Amino acid sequence: MADDGSAQSTTVWPLPKFHFQVKWDSQELSFQEVSGLDIEAQPIEYRHGNSTEFSTIKMPGIQKSGNITMKKGIFKSDNKFWDWFVQIKMNTIKRVPITISLLDEAHAPVMVWTVKNAWPTKITGTDLKSDGNEVAIESIEIAHEGITIANK
Repeated sequence: MADDGSAQSTTVWPLPKFHFQVKWDSQELSFQEVSGLDIEAQPIEYRHGNSTEFSTIKMPGIQKSGNITMKKGIFKSDNKFWDWFVQIKMNTIKRVPITISLLDEAHAPVMVWTVKNAWPTKITGTDLKSDGNEVAIESIEIAHEGITIANK
C-alpha cells in the first residue's frame, strides 16, 4: 500500500512561511513580506585585574531588537502608512502593538510574534520603470520596544 502522507505526524515537516497574518493595533492588514523579526543579547566583555587568563570573558548584556520591515502592494487611496508617519511630532507618536502570526492549513496561528510599542521610522515608496511590468510595492520600517514569541 502506498503512503499518501496523511498518517504523518505534524512534527515531520517544517511550517511554510507564506501563510501569515499581520494585525496592526486592532485592524488586519495584508503584506507581501515581513522581515526583521530578530532579537539579540549584546555581549559584554570583562576581565578582572587578577585573572590568570590573558583574555576577556563574555557575559550577556542588554537585549536589542532590530527594526521590522513590511512590504505590501500599493492600492488606490490607501494611505495608512503615510497617515501614521505624518503624526510624528517631536517625540510624540501613537505607538501600536503589532501581532504577526504564522498560520497553519486551518488558518489557526501556530507561532505568534507580538511587537510592543511600534512606530514608523521609514517609508519607502515604489521604484518606477517605464519598461517594467511588476506590481508597485511600498515598504515601511517599524521601530519597537521588544518582541515576544508564543508557540501555540
